[in-house]
Amino acid sequence: MGWMMDGLESDRYDRTYGDLNLVRRVLSYFKPHWKAMAVVVLAIVCDSAVSAGTPILISRGIDLVAKQMSSTTMALLVGTVLVFSGLAWVFNYFRWSISARVVGDVVLKLRQDAFAAVTQRDLSFYDEEPSGKIVSRVTSDTQDFSEVVMLVLNLVSQLLMVAVLFAVLATMNLRLTLLLLALVPVVVGLALSFRRVARTVTQKARRVLAKVNALIQESISGIAVAKNFRQEAAVYKDFQHLNQQAYRVNLIRGWTLNTIIPLLEITVGIGTALIVYYGGIASLRGLLTPGEWYLFVQAMYHFWGPLTSIASFWSQFQDGLSAAERVFALIDAEPKVVQVASEPVGRLEGRVEFRHVHFTYTGREVVLDDFSLEIRPGERVAIVGHTGAGKSSLARLIARFYEFQGGQILIDGRDIRTFDLAEYRRQLGIVPQEPFLFSGTVMDNIRYSRPESSDDEVCAAARKIAGGEWVDLLPNGLQTDVGERGGRLSMGQRQLVALARVVLADPRILILDEATASVDPFTEAQIQEGLEVVMQGRTSIVIAHRLSTVENADRIIVLRNGRIIEEGTHRSLLAAGGHYAELYNTYFRHQSLEYIEQARLLAAQA
Repeated sequence: MGWMMDGLESDRYDRTYGDLNLVRRVLSYFKPHWKAMAVVVLAIVCDSAVSAGTPILISRGIDLVAKQMSSTTMALLVGTVLVFSGLAWVFNYFRWSISARVVGDVVLKLRQDAFAAVTQRDLSFYDEEPSGKIVSRVTSDTQDFSEVVMLVLNLVSQLLMVAVLFAVLATMNLRLTLLLLALVPVVVGLALSFRRVARTVTQKARRVLAKVNALIQESISGIAVAKNFRQEAAVYKDFQHLNQQAYRVNLIRGWTLNTIIPLLEITVGIGTALIVYYGGIASLRGLLTPGEWYLFVQAMYHFWGPLTSIASFWSQFQDGLSAAERVFALIDAEPKVVQVASEPVGRLEGRVEFRHVHFTYTGREVVLDDFSLEIRPGERVAIVGHTGAGKSSLARLIARFYEFQGGQILIDGRDIRTFDLAEYRRQLGIVPQEPFLFSGTVMDNIRYSRPESSDDEVCAAARKIAGGEWVDLLPNGLQTDVGERGGRLSMGQRQLVALARVVLADPRILILDEATASVDPFTEAQIQEGLEVVMQGRTSIVIAHRLSTVENADRIIVLRNGRIIEEGTHRSLLAAGGHYAELYNTYFRHQSLEYIEQARLLAAQA
């Protein structure tokens, strides 16, 4: 059976909580609603009382029939039963309406906490965890948790009704009541014996559902690539394989959770036969009236109902605890980026200093080792080197997206780990190679960096980039809908939106991570014009594979295997004939010729 569970191990940040700890954690979400829950409990008690009273009234009626009761008494009895039924409906209404509101509020808060935790996780968290699995925890698991809460309330109602009936039965015939009670440990023991296995199989079922969600999300996100290489069949095959695994896992879960039902039915059947047999004898001997015997039989079914439902409830309860456990594990995941303080940042000058920094992503492959670098306020520094040299890692460490393991990073002479991160990052402007745009208009996406800005401020920021000509080329100007992930705009247009977003934010430190690597020469010329505006008066760190974004830098840092091997200006490094000259002749020289030719053609067309 183990092969069916392959790949369904717990996620890196998962943890095991005891049942009591989980229940205590869940109850903490209900604490603010204790008054409403008190009303729900009162309604449950009243509902249980009138529900238990109905068979008691009927049993009395049977005894009265045997004694030839009058029509008036019969009418009174029927009227009382109807009143009890009406009261049960009223109590049920208040119970379910109030509890539905409370549970909805609790799930709302739980989902808010889970999503807040997701937004606070470090980028390294998303490097290791598929987004589909995270989505499954925030949506499916929180919803399943709410359903279990309603089941708990229903079970509590049934158990209270059983308690009332048991008290009445004990006054009628203690021997039969004790016989009924003697079967309780057997039924409850059978149900609880499945607790551990129920938790295990439900956890596996949730993990496979998360994997299915992750695969679907990844397949949809990469559908263009799949179609480009005609790999639709391969995508479907991967899904089919995982879907079959999900089918097998859920089949095992169904077998496991449903095995207990036949065992309980056998136990209940034996108990029912014993009660009917001994109750019938007691009635014949005059120890029980016909009405009391009827009440015993009815009470027996009411009695077995909650006990047998413990089995199905317990599986669902474990399902809910598994869901809660997964949500709380997401909320409680330990961050890797840890601030030692949260000091006010103030207006930065933009001095950046690495002092003997040691950094690794995985703990195995070292990216930076004893790395030191100082960038002066307002300086334009270009970082170049082969892929894997550590260029982008520098930007991620400055942005505090990842934790470094040794040394210091200082901003304006202060330890970066002492900053209020939200305040610090407001003074950072980052333009990646492939900027992400949210669904909405161009104006919405520019305003994203400073939500309180006015339309005029957004428009002014957009017009500073390439003279605003790119805005005029959009179908509806700044009101153009960018589509999902900015898919309705070209890569160059997305970069221009990202630059306008940075201009609006007015950061002190600007990081350009290969911002012109994926655009045509005309758009690159527009971006270069925009970069001049964006970099003016700011500390600028340019990570580039394009000559046009390197040659005008105040200083060029050449990296290899996480170490600085050369630094200087474009001209001085070329004259030195070292690694930069090699990079220039290999990558940059042809760009220079191509760029000049393209610029000449564009000028001629203009």
